[in-house]
Amino acid sequence: MRLTKNLLALIVLAIGVLWSLQGVGVVGGSFMTGQSQWLYVGLVTTLVGLVGLVWANRSRG
Repeated sequence: MRLTKNLLALIVLAIGVLWSLQGVGVVGGSFMTGQSQWLYVGLVTTLVGLVGLVWANRSRG
């Protein structure tokens, strides 16, 4: 179960980073490229992914 939580959190984190990079125009080829709103959406998504990683790996004792 821990592996599943980690994988899900890493996927969310990767999507957030991708959206952020598209928002600032580093990654092209999408309707999101250069749209600053995707930077903010990506940053929030990245934060959710990081919180998910912490949650998945917290100690159980």
